[in-house]
Amino acid sequence: MVRGVRDFVITVLVLALIGVVAGILWSLAAPRPPYVVTGQGPLLADPSTQALIAADGWFAVITGALGLACGAVGYSVSRGGRPLPVVVGLSAGGLLGAYLALVVGEAVNLGAVSVSASGTSASLVAGPLALTARGVLFVWPTLAAGLFFALEGVAGYRDSPLRRPFGGNDPYGPLSSYDISDR
Repeated sequence: MVRGVRDFVITVLVLALIGVVAGILWSLAAPRPPYVVTGQGPLLADPSTQALIAADGWFAVITGALGLACGAVGYSVSRGGRPLPVVVGLSAGGLLGAYLALVVGEAVNLGAVSVSASGTSASLVAGPLALTARGVLFVWPTLAAGLFFALEGVAGYRDSPLRRPFGGNDPYGPLSSYDISDR
């Protein structure tokens, strides 16, 4: 019981630390939407900009890659012991890591400051990094737990006695000596 709780806590904490790094990577990779400063405040300069969608895409790519890596590492680490605390830790830690990546990425704001908008001659400023599709927060835990379960299923099938019916012995003998007219 204590070992399971320890494995869960360690998994969650490691994924939380990786989430901070993921936030910095997302902040560096994602483009910023262009804003124009007016008397009423900043307004989105180009409503058809793809920067908002690209920021969500970069978040999904970074957290998805980390989810796959964490799932593979979590599976290999827990192969000798009890896998349940690790896979639950991958789910909870992946969600926490994705949330920390969002918070850190929005706070750090390290990306490129060059912006452009079509049809605008006013002075443009780079907008803040934001996530518009909150559903991508579930990419990390879903891929981590999904890969873990897929690897566990492949290993379970490989070791299963159901894979070798009749105990690995063919009841009819070798295929070359089997004749359909013997029935």
